[in-house]
Amino acid sequence: MAEIVLKNVCKRWGSFIGVDDFDLTIADQEFLVLLGPSGCGKTTTMRMIAGLETPTSGDILIDGERVNDLEPKDRDISMVFQSYGLYPNMNVYENIRFPLKVRKVPAAEHDERVKKAAAMVELEPFMHRKPAALSGGQRQRVALARAIVREPNVFLMDEPLSNLDAKLRVSTRAQIKNLSHELKVTTIYVTHDQIEAMTLADRVVVMSKGIVQQVGTPTDIYDNPANTFVASFIGSPAMNLVDGTMSGGTFTCEGMSISGFSAPDGKVTLGFRAEDAQVVDTGGELNARVYSMELLGDATMVTVRCGGALVSVKAGKEYRSNIGDDVSITVPSSICHLFDAESGERLTG
Repeated sequence: MAEIVLKNVCKRWGSFIGVDDFDLTIADQEFLVLLGPSGCGKTTTMRMIAGLETPTSGDILIDGERVNDLEPKDRDISMVFQSYGLYPNMNVYENIRFPLKVRKVPAAEHDERVKKAAAMVELEPFMHRKPAALSGGQRQRVALARAIVREPNVFLMDEPLSNLDAKLRVSTRAQIKNLSHELKVTTIYVTHDQIEAMTLADRVVVMSKGIVQQVGTPTDIYDNPANTFVASFIGSPAMNLVDGTMSGGTFTCEGMSISGFSAPDGKVTLGFRAEDAQVVDTGGELNARVYSMELLGDATMVTVRCGGALVSVKAGKEYRSNIGDDVSITVPSSICHLFDAESGERLTG
């Protein structure tokens, strides 16, 4: 097993900063997700841990040993890539077995270890098929089994579900969650999908432009986003963010007035989640016209314009209205988050 420590790790290419001052301890057996949009530095961070990129500065330690100068093969790490990376001329059994041959594991151990890894991802019926005869989900499971069979100290997973369709993503995500519980191996998982992050992670690291924005449990990050970037990136739909003015404890913008705050006067950004607000007949803090309405099955998503922004609210599944209808929405101060209008940082109080 392995604890991973990144001490002020930076990666630069000339004047471009890929990762800036990444400082974090990843506990033994923890499932950590690096989350952010394309180009935020999450894959670069993973590649530095794997030894595929060299940090410009800072140290990477695995179980207390500095590994900056170690070759990837000497770090006892298994990596699962976005592309499956399977050998087309080998069947499933040989693809899973290949890491054992490369690492010169005694041949007598191969069969048992391959079958055990295959069973963990339910591949036993497909052992004699070649990759071309497998579905995308089955190929990804072969890639997972090939990583498992090594019995490494660390798993690195780089967007392993992005090539799968929506239904397969859900089932394979459940399989990865179960594997994490069974194997109890330190895992670092890279994704741009916040649903994957929320469902899989023990902790999430949200990144933007090479900088860590927030580290915390999925619940911490969802309930208490550190800034407007995190608020807008986590949640489906993302948190509603509306610019307005605070005066005497009351927030106002076009179509909205909310009292009960203990924040200083001035320009602020107010945030609230769609599922926390409520559509009512009259008397809500937000009054506007319906911009769009979407039927989701378990709920109805009502969108209105407020303060120059589109604001979404989840109503009951039976709720119906037409575009252009007047609607009233309850947004009490207790469900709201306040952010600095200029920096985007969370305000306390």
